[in-house]
Amino acid sequence: MDTISLDVNRLPRHVGIIMDGNGRWAQRHKLKIAMGHRAGTEALREIIRNSSDIGIEALSLYAF
Repeated sequence: MDTISLDVNRLPRHVGIIMDGNGRWAQRHKLKIAMGHRAGTEALREIIRNSSDIGIEALSLYAF
């Protein structure tokens, strides 16, 4: 991952994420839908780690 300079005073304290499209992503890549959900889960894990590292205090997640 590239190093990015962030102004922590300009970051939101709360971020909302609507998860949708992992199944369609898998179909486009000729994978089973479950593999799309797995890829979405891995992406979410990275988002959670990075959000915590940069000081985001709260995440709201909505998954279809």
